Amino acid sequence: MECLQLLPTTSLDLRHNTLTHNTPRPLKPSILNNSRKPTPPSLHSNFVFPVTPSNPSRFSACVVKFATPESQSSVGVSSETTEWQMQDFYTLRKDVETTMERVAEIRHSSGLEKLEEDLTVLENRAADSSLWDDRAKAQETLLALTDVKDKIKLLTDFKSQVEDADMIVKLTEEMESIDTGLLEEATKIIRDLNKALDLFELTQLLSGPYDKEGAVISITAGAGGTDAQDWADMLLRMYVRWGEKQRYKTRVVEKSMGEEAGIKSATIELEGSYAYGYLSGEKGTHRIVRQSPFNSKGLRQTSFSGVEVMPLLPEESVGVEIPEEDLDISFTRAGGKGGQNVNKVESAVRMVHIPTGISVRCTEERSQAQNKIKALSRLKAKLLVIAEEQRASEIKQIRGDAVKADWGQQIRNYVFHPYKLVKDVRTGLETSDITSVMDGELEPFIKAYLKYKYSSRPASSTGTS
Repeated sequence: MECLQLLPTTSLDLRHNTLTHNTPRPLKPSILNNSRKPTPPSLHSNFVFPVTPSNPSRFSACVVKFATPESQSSVGVSSETTEWQMQDFYTLRKDVETTMERVAEIRHSSGLEKLEEDLTVLENRAADSSLWDDRAKAQETLLALTDVKDKIKLLTDFKSQVEDADMIVKLTEEMESIDTGLLEEATKIIRDLNKALDLFELTQLLSGPYDKEGAVISITAGAGGTDAQDWADMLLRMYVRWGEKQRYKTRVVEKSMGEEAGIKSATIELEGSYAYGYLSGEKGTHRIVRQSPFNSKGLRQTSFSGVEVMPLLPEESVGVEIPEEDLDISFTRAGGKGGQNVNKVESAVRMVHIPTGISVRCTEERSQAQNKIKALSRLKAKLLVIAEEQRASEIKQIRGDAVKADWGQQIRNYVFHPYKLVKDVRTGLETSDITSVMDGELEPFIKAYLKYKYSSRPASSTGTS
């Protein structure tokens, strides 16, 4: 009677060597298509437990059969799963309707009909045999043609994507059951489309003459000693990560290392559409508050670094003439880890525009002549930006390098201790997810600044605050 001792709560049937126990077996909820009916299990599910009785000839094994009242559990699970799927479907249908309205509004506000008319005009110009008689005008025409084509294609893609999602919704309404795979596909379409629409709306705020260009970011350590140099290095990494996530061609073209840690200064070039427009609001002083890793007592330290942004312009497109007497040019050794020219030849160039005091430094090229050309190009780009902004401010107020990286000048605060917070002083936008920000997640701050910048323009132009 070993089986009775092992399973005292069950009843023994000696004729079939079978133990029957009336315990319902729970069903696993289906997460797949409801239209696929699962194969019903048999009324008794057999589980064999090996037994070693004193009389092996009498019992070789005990078979336990669990009776499963399928009708009781399957109805509840099926109805619950269907309810979840219906809720997802209703949410998706509402999102699709909202996105369709948004796409229609964007297509209308973008002047799609006007763009198509412009496309016809530009194509006719491009087909003219005399187009290349004026090379500069030909390049301008082809660039405008490319921009119009890209914009029309983008607006067309928006419509086709939302129509695909709407088709899935309508197809689901006609079906007798809900296909989870289709719901997931439509949800992904809407999610990705809304991200693309956000980016498109952001680019519509960028109407400046150089907003479509690439960008050059210069980072300089400010007040704070070694901590400030380490902070400048952290900012360098942040902007490089941002550029890589935006799929810009990102290069650190110049870096001056600190004595103990970090960097004294660095220059980054980002090649890609609208890089300057997005990053123009990053110009200013960035302040960090944290426990200093360079302080033996672990005291809280406040440090500053300055960020300057200018457009990356082709040399032939910079139509600014600077008299030679307005330039103060000096040459130094580039410094670095070694090489045939490094620390031997004065290839680094520092160029100062005497009337404004604006300065640039170029060290990335191996020859002095090449560095001089690049430095002059960057200086001209700075002057172009200043000329554009001079309508609203005096030159000393909008000079990127006129703002001291010191107390009271910051545009954004990064607090690592005693709490975690990143806050933009101008827009008031803040987040506690400081890790993501330092990893290049700058879109919320960029978008908030652009909206703040362009929404405040009418007030400033009318003289009201």
